[in-house]
Amino acid sequence: MGERAADAAWTRTPTLTGRHVSLVPLAPAHADALANVTRDSGLHTAWYTNVPAPDDVPRYIDKALEAQAAGEALAFAVLDADGSVVGSTRFYDLDAAVPNLKIGYTWYAPRVQRTALNTEAKLLLFTHAFDVLGCASVAFETSWFNHTSRAAIARLGAKQDGVLRHHKRHADGSLRDTVVFSVIDAEWPAVRRHLRFKLDTFKPDSPP
Repeated sequence: MGERAADAAWTRTPTLTGRHVSLVPLAPAHADALANVTRDSGLHTAWYTNVPAPDDVPRYIDKALEAQAAGEALAFAVLDADGSVVGSTRFYDLDAAVPNLKIGYTWYAPRVQRTALNTEAKLLLFTHAFDVLGCASVAFETSWFNHTSRAAIARLGAKQDGVLRHHKRHADGSLRDTVVFSVIDAEWPAVRRHLRFKLDTFKPDSPP
């Protein structure tokens, strides 16, 4: 990839498509569907997450797109195999000079949590980060109290780097201890094999 094309890849949200999931550039047109996800699931009521309340979804999208325009993020809407919007995720804290980034702001409708959709979504994101953007590392951050998220990140093959005490604040204003995980470029081939194996052997009654 030429230098100009490489630079453009850090500023343009791609469309990433698999068998179970598609990740498409987040847009205001996704607001109603995403509001329905939060309304039906109650995801926004968990105090240790940053999932928007239904009425806050348009502002959530606007802020994501502002971060994207500033070169700080690449935001996606998550679609299931039928094309229904089931959540959102993004690359953020982009640093092309290292290069590295974080994956986060991820939330899904409960019906697709711990399914092949999430495994394939992470495989697509990792593949773009390492193979297209050339990242040296990809990191995740989550609240100490978000045990579900911590377990899901560990299942991907990411390693826990540590805990940042009183690192930032939860949406309710309380101080947050942030658990940091990462995958480095040398680990990516093994993580890729691991995720592909999980997809190949996935059974609906035994979520990956």
